[in-house]
Amino acid sequence: MKQTLQLKLSQHLTLTPQLQQSIRLLQLSTLELNQELERFLAENPLLEREETDDDGDAPPRINGSQHLAEAAPEHAPTPESPPASDDERPADTDWYLEGGGSGGARDEGGESDYPQLAAESPTLRDHLLQQLSLTPLPDRDRRLVAMLVDALDEDGYLSQPLDEIAAMLPPELGVDAEDLSIALRHLQNLDPTGVGARSPAECLELQLAALPEATTPARELALRIVREHLTLLAARDYAKLKKLTGCDEASLRAAHKLIQTLNPRPGAEFAQIETRYVIPDVVVRKVKNVWVASLNPDAMPRLRINRIYADILQQNRASAGQMSSQLQEARWLIKNVQQRFDTIQRVSQAIVDRQRHFFDHGEVAMRPLVLREIADALGLHESTVSRVTTQKFMATPRGIFELKYFFGSHVATDTGGACSATAIRALIKQLVAAEDAKKPLSDSKISQILGQQGIVVARRTIAKYREALHIPPGNLRKSL
Repeated sequence: MKQTLQLKLSQHLTLTPQLQQSIRLLQLSTLELNQELERFLAENPLLEREETDDDGDAPPRINGSQHLAEAAPEHAPTPESPPASDDERPADTDWYLEGGGSGGARDEGGESDYPQLAAESPTLRDHLLQQLSLTPLPDRDRRLVAMLVDALDEDGYLSQPLDEIAAMLPPELGVDAEDLSIALRHLQNLDPTGVGARSPAECLELQLAALPEATTPARELALRIVREHLTLLAARDYAKLKKLTGCDEASLRAAHKLIQTLNPRPGAEFAQIETRYVIPDVVVRKVKNVWVASLNPDAMPRLRINRIYADILQQNRASAGQMSSQLQEARWLIKNVQQRFDTIQRVSQAIVDRQRHFFDHGEVAMRPLVLREIADALGLHESTVSRVTTQKFMATPRGIFELKYFFGSHVATDTGGACSATAIRALIKQLVAAEDAKKPLSDSKISQILGQQGIVVARRTIAKYREALHIPPGNLRKSL
């Protein structure tokens, strides 16, 4: 076989480093973007944040050719002027002399300038051990109760059987299930009432037993229901409950109301909940009867090129070396960040234009919308719109929503139109909120009501939307 050389011309798409960076920045959330920018700022000396004063305005940039003395603070000594004397020195330089050398500045009201930090809330274990230390118990019993405290879950339940806990202890301690049972009774006398229970029924029973019998007329019936018929109460089978307990409807209603005041998760109030804050990327306001989406200045980083290094680099181009590439990377980053926010603003405005009825009337007026519709309108790729709408948030008069929230499937109507899934979920919430609690609407009935309004929705779809809204089925919504 003879070997030959052939020249072939073809086209293919190559992602430049600048384009790859632009795509990566576009899909980051605001928090992730700030973390990425901090990395760039630490690695590239030619990139810096544009500092702002108290009024939000950026200070004037310092030209790299200026002397450092011209940019120094007003009272700082310069080579041309001698240091200020003690009489001429500003008062704020004597902060360390105030308050008898306490080491911290204080304002006129006597408040410390140190930031106010929130105190750490005690855990359930700390709360119980503190009570245990004040309880007059022998050391051995106190240690056994402390061991059971460590075995509680976050809701305050003891899910592990006492026999298993006793089997795990060394035999030389001589601890059996009876000793642990006594320690458990001590634990169940601590606050919050119901802690140390081994089941929801026992938790509710402990709380009911702690109520005064004289001032709680429905206590005995509630105790009987919790001990023997809690599953029937959970299933809302009130007819069978009245038959088994022999009570009338008024007594059952009072017992039910009493049980609803109890806390089935006594340890939940001590759970450590981390607060997560959302900084919206876009703010929507109504300007002259038109909904306008504008970028949130608090979410936009202020970046610029360090002029001192840039001027030095311009004067010494021959020996620039690595700094030249760092200057180009800084310029790319600033351009890509600006392009990211411009794209977010364009997509957000396109969403607002198509969902203006939502901002006027709420969820019931949400129209069907897909990513391709926005992509075609803006001349973008569908994947770009998907990146823009992921983990980006919009602040509106109706709340803060992720941009993905405004997209959804549609359901056909009798008139040939379409209704969005969000609007149908809003209608389901309205129907459930207005239903008769004694005769709640079934999924089939909700489907029938929506059909009368021209919205054709199957019963299975109603059930799916209802579960997504965390609304229990009709039989569990029934009340006395």
